[in-house]
Amino acid sequence: MAEEYQEFRLRLPGGRGLEPARGVLLAEAGTNGSRVFVIRAGSPARADVVPSFPSRFPGRFERREELKAQGVLRPSTRWPGWLELTEDVPCGSPSFAASLLMGASPKPWRTAAGVPLPDFMGDTWGGPHRTWLVRGSNVSGLDLVQRLWLPEGRVSLAASRLRQGVEQGPAKEQLRALVQEDYDSTATYNQKLELVDELHSFLSRMKSGDTVCTISGGRLYVGELTGPAEQAVSEDGRSNLRRPVEWQSIGYAYDELPEELQQKLSVQHDVVELTSVQALVEGLGLSDEELADEAAAIEHDPSAEIPAITARRELELPQPTGELADELLVHDVEWLREICGLLWDERQLVLYGPPGTGKTYLALKLAEFLGGGPEQVKLVQFHPSYAYEDFFEGFRPKEDPQTREVAFRLTAGPLRELADLASREGNRHIPHFLIIDEINRANLAKVFGELYFLLEYRNKSVRLTYSGDDFALPPNLFVIGTMNTADRSIALVDAAMRRRFAFVELSPRTEPTSGLLRRWLHAQDRDGEPADLLDALNSRIDEPDFRIGPSYLMKKGVYREAGLERTWRTKILPLLEEHHYGEGVDIEKRYGLAALREALS
Repeated sequence: MAEEYQEFRLRLPGGRGLEPARGVLLAEAGTNGSRVFVIRAGSPARADVVPSFPSRFPGRFERREELKAQGVLRPSTRWPGWLELTEDVPCGSPSFAASLLMGASPKPWRTAAGVPLPDFMGDTWGGPHRTWLVRGSNVSGLDLVQRLWLPEGRVSLAASRLRQGVEQGPAKEQLRALVQEDYDSTATYNQKLELVDELHSFLSRMKSGDTVCTISGGRLYVGELTGPAEQAVSEDGRSNLRRPVEWQSIGYAYDELPEELQQKLSVQHDVVELTSVQALVEGLGLSDEELADEAAAIEHDPSAEIPAITARRELELPQPTGELADELLVHDVEWLREICGLLWDERQLVLYGPPGTGKTYLALKLAEFLGGGPEQVKLVQFHPSYAYEDFFEGFRPKEDPQTREVAFRLTAGPLRELADLASREGNRHIPHFLIIDEINRANLAKVFGELYFLLEYRNKSVRLTYSGDDFALPPNLFVIGTMNTADRSIALVDAAMRRRFAFVELSPRTEPTSGLLRRWLHAQDRDGEPADLLDALNSRIDEPDFRIGPSYLMKKGVYREAGLERTWRTKILPLLEEHHYGEGVDIEKRYGLAALREALS
């Protein structure tokens, strides 16, 4: 037999009193470059497989059935209800071997001291398993996924000018020096930076057991890395660095992938880490029941949540109730449900109308109800000097607490902070809301910048201006803006804004605003005269955008002695004087309290 490493063991789930399976890793490479692993005779195996095993790993299932038919894998006399190998069985990789015995997604083999087998595979980067995207559908015009990767069980990088002799696990500084020399006149500065990152991930950060994904023909293919990188001579210069991969036999339609996964896959690099959506990748093609079966097969803690099921938990907006409608003094709960439907469909909504119509109050209360509390709600107010650097991210002077020196540092704005909170694991199914008060008072194109694109295309990502990160708006981030229509200078917004937001009017002409004051007075057990006066006032104002909202008369000060007269004289009449400026209208005679009361009587 070829040269062997030390023996490894695999304890099968649910096998109390069962001896562990044993095997050895050979020095020789298989057909695709992964190490051959031999399972020792006498190793136990599960009698059945999980339901998803034949479809996810058909090659492994067929090999298992073949061994059973040959009598090599047969019912055990030592362990009733289990199978047992009668002779040594070579496998193409340790992962393949573990799947044969478990009939499910594999667990890692370990030494007697508990050291996982991947630590002996020649990889240098430690830590838990990661998930990666490597692009290969258009390498100098060829689709290597269909031509090389899937048929031969590989993944590769071009690196056509990288010198020979580069070994597994170089440090980033070492790669930076090599790329600078080898690509000196053939790549730009940015191309070299990106190439260094890709080479470092491929050669040093990826390790055996990691999940690797690629896209071809509108489908996502998923596999497992089974060995270290090697440098090969590629005649066309398209696949000079290679790693062995065991690909699943099926691909997943890109358009049917979860939105959050599509966001990560849209990042325009040849090598992208997908660990933040690893649970979504692991759950592809499997129902919750199949995931539970697999978790049980690999001895998952029954008291803990299954990550793949948790990650796919559906984002939902709770339906407004009659109690909420009563609290907000809305005339009909169906109106609130329509607002929630618009939010669900568009993710962005603007409440617009004259001052005093309760736009900001309604936005805050509705967001707190839908998000489950004020912790998921952040409010900002736009103004003419507000900019992208204030809203999303930019360089701001910061004092070092130790040296007391001031330096410009990249600082996150409210949208970036809320997006980071919403995208944390465990938060992805919880709605988060950004309230933008007076959204039309800022230069929106200047404030949103490249984020305008993301408001419409939530399944895409963009490269950020300052940090250079690839960023996407989390699916569970909703935006509610408020817009004042009384100021003619800011009443209009551009077509791009109109296309990205749903617009809902709050007007004293229509419900829920027209009857709001009367409902509030009834709830406060007060006389209805203020509502009658407001209705009479608005009936004399011709332009809808200048009618007076009820919130001016929904404050405690209005109902102290002479409070109504004081509010009318100092809050309402000045608005109407400005509206009729230069027209020669007698404001007091037309809109004053005395005139309105006389008309009502």
